[in-house]
Amino acid sequence: MQSITRVSRRGFIAGAGTAALGLSAALAQAQQGRLRIDPADFKPIPIAIPPFVPGGPGDADVANGIAQVITNNLKRSGYFAPLDQAAFAERITNFDQVPQFASWKPLSVQGLLTGRATRQGDGRLKAEFRLWDVNSGQQSAAQQYVTAPEYWRRIAHIISDQIYTTLLGEKGYFDSRVVFVDESGPSDRRVKRLALMDQDGANVRYLTRGADLVLTPRFSPSSQEITYMEFGQGDPKVYLFNIETGQREIVGNFPGMSFSPRFSPDGQRIILSLQQGGNSNLFVMDLRSRTTTRLTDTPAIDTSPCYSPDGSQICFESDRGGKPQIYVMPATGGGAQRISFGEGSYSTPVWSPRGDYIAFTKQGGGQFAIGIMKTDGSGERILTSGFHNEGPTFAPNGRVLMFFRDPGGTAGPSLYTIDVSGRFEQKVPTPGYASDPAWSPLLS
Repeated sequence: MQSITRVSRRGFIAGAGTAALGLSAALAQAQQGRLRIDPADFKPIPIAIPPFVPGGPGDADVANGIAQVITNNLKRSGYFAPLDQAAFAERITNFDQVPQFASWKPLSVQGLLTGRATRQGDGRLKAEFRLWDVNSGQQSAAQQYVTAPEYWRRIAHIISDQIYTTLLGEKGYFDSRVVFVDESGPSDRRVKRLALMDQDGANVRYLTRGADLVLTPRFSPSSQEITYMEFGQGDPKVYLFNIETGQREIVGNFPGMSFSPRFSPDGQRIILSLQQGGNSNLFVMDLRSRTTTRLTDTPAIDTSPCYSPDGSQICFESDRGGKPQIYVMPATGGGAQRISFGEGSYSTPVWSPRGDYIAFTKQGGGQFAIGIMKTDGSGERILTSGFHNEGPTFAPNGRVLMFFRDPGGTAGPSLYTIDVSGRFEQKVPTPGYASDPAWSPLLS
């Protein structure tokens, strides 16, 4: 079978079936496809996730592993409370048998997941699941997948997404990856390598060897490509890296300094800032023709541009008003409107994939905060604050932010996630120090 990165979700599906949704208490939290949280009365959804039933004697490890990854995904999201296996009311040994719902109801679980993992005669792995509404005894979702056995973790992420969508009414984000800058060595001789991992920190692999400094990796919204900056001999270079093939190519070798390359929503252009003398302006490059168009022309420092999801606008950071603030302008250039007006300075703006928020880093009073605001600048909210937080990036569903935090001193930065509600902050496991994360779209 083809590599997992080159196969669509449909390529895994051997059969599918869904029934009318139950779990009315859980689904009441979802309104018009958007999750709403009452900060004063939020309770995660109780769900039971028994080990998957092994289809054969050699399938137990994979069966248990799939269930464990699903449990970890849902628990980390903050919206689910997986039941401790020691409290299970029933041992699921037959996937084809309807669970004994009467024994589960006293445990107050709303959802029950059952599954089976089987190595088939051709060596491929078949994974099946059913999500049950314990109160009604009805099946809420079901699916089965066939793939190469080494991709069992991805099956677990896809199932996690389906549970998330069924019970919360929003797209999931578990079947995605994060590119980041891996940092190792002492603080005065830090080696920085481009690295890629699953969103939960698993399957880390390195994309560069660390001979040259790498910065600001960013995913294409439309393909499994990355753009990033590299400082080696001579001028800094902007690269494209194809994750599927491992090939990379230079987008441009610009005189002076270039900063913060980022893709357009269709993946056909890259927007970046170029330094010329004491100021920097925004430019966009068409990746097919390699022609470059200037978007701003000011004596200020304009940097960190990011497209809106529909490609019609750009948010960016500029000190044209005296200190760094966030501005929005048409994607073709023209008049820019300032949208940040709080105390302190604002930087690293990034537009939510669903278009409702712009996330940012805010500095003031010796603190670095990660926050969000509506696209017109209203409704600013600080999600987390500390000594040095920076570089927010949205999950593909726009529900979760990842950022990095550097405590200073001899220690190094680490990655963290936090929900846009300001809840569920937690550290993301990485092999060493890590900074500059960028979240991929859902794998396709």
